[in-house]
Amino acid sequence: MRLPCWLLFLFALPGMALAGGFKHVDHKHWTNKYDQHFRKNSKHYFGPTVNWRWFKAQGIAKSGLDPHARSKAGAVGIMQIMLSTFKEIREKNPTVMNLEDLKWNIAAGIFYDRYLYDKWEFLDTDERQRLFFAFGSYNAGFRRVRQAYNKSVKKHKMVREWSQVAPFVPKASSYYVRRIRKLMQAIL
Repeated sequence: MRLPCWLLFLFALPGMALAGGFKHVDHKHWTNKYDQHFRKNSKHYFGPTVNWRWFKAQGIAKSGLDPHARSKAGAVGIMQIMLSTFKEIREKNPTVMNLEDLKWNIAAGIFYDRYLYDKWEFLDTDERQRLFFAFGSYNAGFRRVRQAYNKSVKKHKMVREWSQVAPFVPKASSYYVRRIRKLMQAIL
């Protein structure tokens, strides 16, 4: 049986995206001038076993690594932190100084990732899956993702993977986590 040309093209798209068109986290398109801050804060808040590139991928997904980025909702910097979230971060970690300064913005974002990661400690899963739950919570809010988790438990009984919860979170948050994962796909 011969497949039509257009169908073969559709099957080839994912490979083509990884091969040349898609810009993974280490692609030359993305600046490496902030890598030292991602490395340092990743190691500080997550230890040496978690790949710092996860957080660079998060910065790419949030702002395209633009330190001057501002969302319509008021999120600021590379890590797109809301002022209310920054106040919460400062209460827990007063050493984080200035949301507008890119090094503190990255530090605050990764600190907040760790805070959210710890909130998912009850999950019987690996560290990568917990990281996906933390990223989802960073984007949608912990409460909203926890509600999605509870809905998923009703359906699946045992929930150990982000993919089980993703259908229950807002589409933007599901896409956000998927984008981070895709940015990392080529280097894992």
